Amino acid sequence: MPSRPDLPSYRTLNIDVDTGVATITLNRPRQRNAVGDGMRDELADAYRWCDWADAVRAVVLTGAPPAFCAGADLSAGERTFTDPGPDFSAAGIDVPAWSLRKPVIAAINGHAIGLGLTLALQCDIRIFAADASYGVVQVRRGMVGDAYAHWVLPRLVGMSNAAEILLTGATFDGHRAVALGLGSRVLDAAEVLPAALESAHDIAVNAAPASVAASKRLLWESFDLDRAEVGARETAIHLELMRLDDAKEGVRAYLERRPPRWSGS
Repeated sequence: MPSRPDLPSYRTLNIDVDTGVATITLNRPRQRNAVGDGMRDELADAYRWCDWADAVRAVVLTGAPPAFCAGADLSAGERTFTDPGPDFSAAGIDVPAWSLRKPVIAAINGHAIGLGLTLALQCDIRIFAADASYGVVQVRRGMVGDAYAHWVLPRLVGMSNAAEILLTGATFDGHRAVALGLGSRVLDAAEVLPAALESAHDIAVNAAPASVAASKRLLWESFDLDRAEVGARETAIHLELMRLDDAKEGVRAYLERRPPRWSGS
């Protein structure tokens, strides 16, 4: 496992790395981790850093209790959505979680509303707290869902469920979130982060980094590919990975019943 790197420092979030797993914690608890005070830029920078740090094999995104992220900071009152600024983009942040070469797991340990939920939807794996509130509520604020919500949601949950989420702006609990197809697991709030970290550490130790990166990219790109194109990409990836020693090491480790020692990055 690569050595622990020097960590960047941020005002609105914390970052820590432990045995291959970077944990990014949205850290504005008084504002329920609402996106403001430069959090967009800092989260994008943290994602870039995780993507390039060899010591990072997987990323967990979570929020300082009691919330995951309350969405946009509404401290500007009625002017919150009326002063876009010259560089406005509804993309959420400049670096979506799906663009990283490492898997990003959203440990949604509390309320995730509006932008808070749409940022989580950009992650690869999502674990929900059972009793928190979730929703893409922007139509109830005179706006529409952001952070590519209209692209992600139909592909994750189908057109009908996406329409229910986006057009009603209604909130729902973690059980409903998983039933809709937004996540893979629903747990008590206190169990969400440990479960996400366990999954991330399992990936960091047992999954070949180059294989994970290739599979993740193809998963997200497959939304815009047909069956033949996916098959062609899978073949090309197989041929590329066959050139790496990790293709041998994975089998060696399995046959010798020991943890793999990956050399790829």
